[in-house]
Amino acid sequence: MLFALEAPMAEPHLIYFADPMCSWCYGFSPVIDRVRQAYGRALPIRVVMGGLRPGTETPMTDKARREIVGHWNHVHEATGLPFDAAVLDREGFVYDTDPAARAVVVARRESEELAVRYLAAAQRAFYAENRDVTSGEVLGDLAADFGLDRTAFLEAWGSEAAKQETWRDYAISQRAGVTGFPTLVGGPNDQGVYGVVTRGFAPAEQVLAVVRDWINGIAA
Repeated sequence: MLFALEAPMAEPHLIYFADPMCSWCYGFSPVIDRVRQAYGRALPIRVVMGGLRPGTETPMTDKARREIVGHWNHVHEATGLPFDAAVLDREGFVYDTDPAARAVVVARRESEELAVRYLAAAQRAFYAENRDVTSGEVLGDLAADFGLDRTAFLEAWGSEAAKQETWRDYAISQRAGVTGFPTLVGGPNDQGVYGVVTRGFAPAEQVLAVVRDWINGIAA
């Protein structure tokens, strides 16, 4: 088995290791949309936060900004998705991925489907809309866009329980041997085993072909 969740689903599903502030995960978001369109609720997707840079406290340097913008350019070239690097120009900006990851975890308490949608919204807000998703104000606004009670969401987001739940996600990711994001796995088969669909970005056609072969193998 690749890994075991604390409360694994019994039926076949996908597990998506990602981070809201991972540019390749943002680039992968249309691929996840294609999978959801192809299979809907017949193939649930569980999001697990990987922990890209959680707990960062040092403001971003000019050198780090240039390097990150270079990565973003690569993702734009590969996917065509829009980027607005002005989000990094905020004075004293700290690239701490934990606040946004914790918001996805709180959204996941409502449903796995909402977690996937909230993740995509947070990515779009950060990369394309110049919105600071390290800010509770922005994360609360995104929750309200999905019809959640903003005050209750932010109260849960700021709780110690949510912080611990999010760091448990990071631990699951590490125990699974996930070293990069996005990583997508599928399972369990009849022996309880999970298999890798993709490590890193891959185009939708490639991912859908692997998922199709995996599902056909289960059904055989």
